[in-house]
Amino acid sequence: MDTFDVVVIGAGPGGYVAAIRAAQLGLSVAIIDKEWLGGVCLNIGCIPSKALLKNAEVAHLLRERGKDFGFSIENLQLDYAAAVKRSRQVSDRLTRGVGFLMKKHNITVVIGNARLKSAKIVEVAIPDGKARELSGENIIIATGAHPATIPGITIDGQKVVTYREAILQAHLPASVIIIGAGAIGLEFATVWSAFGSQVTLVEMMPAVAPMEDAEVSAELSKVFTKRGVKILVDTKVKSVETASTGVRVTVENTEGTLILEAEQALMATGFKPNTNGLGLEDVGVELTERKYIKIDDALATNIPGIHAVGDVTGKFMLAHVASRQGVLCAEAIAGKPIEELNYVMVPRATFCQPQAASFGYTEAQAMELGKPIKVGKFPYQANGKALGLGDYAGFAKIIIDAESKQLLGAHLVGPEVSELLPELTLAQANGLSVDAIASNIHAHPTLNEALLEAAESALGQSIHI
Repeated sequence: MDTFDVVVIGAGPGGYVAAIRAAQLGLSVAIIDKEWLGGVCLNIGCIPSKALLKNAEVAHLLRERGKDFGFSIENLQLDYAAAVKRSRQVSDRLTRGVGFLMKKHNITVVIGNARLKSAKIVEVAIPDGKARELSGENIIIATGAHPATIPGITIDGQKVVTYREAILQAHLPASVIIIGAGAIGLEFATVWSAFGSQVTLVEMMPAVAPMEDAEVSAELSKVFTKRGVKILVDTKVKSVETASTGVRVTVENTEGTLILEAEQALMATGFKPNTNGLGLEDVGVELTERKYIKIDDALATNIPGIHAVGDVTGKFMLAHVASRQGVLCAEAIAGKPIEELNYVMVPRATFCQPQAASFGYTEAQAMELGKPIKVGKFPYQANGKALGLGDYAGFAKIIIDAESKQLLGAHLVGPEVSELLPELTLAQANGLSVDAIASNIHAHPTLNEALLEAAESALGQSIHI
């Protein structure tokens, strides 16, 4: 039996980062994954989807915006298969990089299905039929999550798909019904509609991007509708049936029962944790009612020596949160002091077009805190860089405590807004008030001037609006 200081189960952004940090701290480390290095994010999630979104941006420009920029293309042909191929190349490059990092840090990599045999021993079923046991003084569970489905609906991988099949298929559906208008639903709606698919978004909540600030959701809905995406909110899916020609989706809303037909349906209704089959219950690891692993502020479970990071904890299902948890978990194992993660203030981004990005409290949530607040807002229609880019939908919105002027949250929708969050989250994390944003000189013309203007607006001293 091979013995290590740390055994990590799951090689996604939480697991492989935890493994590297533990190795940097002088610990012997092994990492196990049933499928691949890099997890869902690098292989079939956030990385290849961003490559597809870039192709979608170009496709939309060529199909819809030529007149604005003074060009025309006759008999335009868009090769969706080529876009998918490029996305696979991007993904492969990064996953190879993770493999290099494992070798660089002398981390033992094992591919196979892991199961806890005890609180210190992991049994791995290797694809060749053999079994291997690893002993770890500390075990980190980083097995992630899988797509949730609606009871009674069968995923066949052809006509009814999850993001996994959708991101790998080289075929562009002529029409598609996307069930769920969160990040995954909005990103695929962006990609497929840009290439010419007829897209219908179905969301059971009252708005698209339902976890975002209400004004962000409204702006996204307006832009997607303008792009030809049909949106049905407050709409429940009752059934999905497949036929030789595609799918029939029965939905119900205030208008009654509707029958939607398309070539394909994408299930984008959230996630469930990958906790089954790991032997967690056998060793006494405590789970929530929804089967997520319970952890404390140091990422430890109720069983000494067993820890968990990433989506499997259900804290905040974002790759960068998993990575930060991985670092903190490794440092806690190594005996270093760590700071508790403030999950309310972590940055969030949806990479649809226009992008949405936020952190902290929405305006409604901030009002519920019971303190006086002020809101500063600046539209991209008044931002010179956005106008020059021809991409000026959206706004920057900052929410502050009216008395202390501390940042309570920010909600951005517009061009490349995911790149603007660090200025705000850095300020919030270090106790800087909105005055620091307003007094910081921003280069001109830039998109991040919208943050300056929103900060000035919150202080009642807006210059350009």
